[in-house]
Amino acid sequence: MKVKTNDEIRHEEVRLIGSDSSQLGIFSAAEALEKAYDEGLDLVEISANASPPVCRIMNFDKFRYEQAKKVQDAKKKQTTVETKEIKFRPKTEEHDLNFKIKHIKKFLSQKNKVKLTMRFRGREIVYCQTVGLEAMNKIASYLEDDAVILQPPTMEGRQMVMFVGPKS
Repeated sequence: MKVKTNDEIRHEEVRLIGSDSSQLGIFSAAEALEKAYDEGLDLVEISANASPPVCRIMNFDKFRYEQAKKVQDAKKKQTTVETKEIKFRPKTEEHDLNFKIKHIKKFLSQKNKVKLTMRFRGREIVYCQTVGLEAMNKIASYLEDDAVILQPPTMEGRQMVMFVGPKS
């Protein structure tokens, strides 16, 4: 967002706020600019959509620096939630399934969402509503302490998909 300063402000009159945050009143743009120069500061347009537009007398370099700091702090505090994917088949054995559940719990502890994908090959597709749904519900029951189901098991082509997320 480009902020207009000093000579870039082309309005007839502006509402002026002083360097000490006091309301100075409505002035012509030229008078407001003169007042800013008298104080050795810049005239900065705060709100262009107001009627009349609001301008403030301030040190623009310091203002820009503080804005950059705010953006930097906001970036530090934001967390990115990744979606991890775990794939398995309807005939995945109990031991392998337990390992995959451990991985799911690890991803959930790192505050990531997990996409569980069960792929059906060839004639396995016949068992999608029985064996496949059973396996998905079994996994969901193992995860009920650590996770919340964001999307229940649904078929997408030849694979069944379920999304789980961490409990808050």
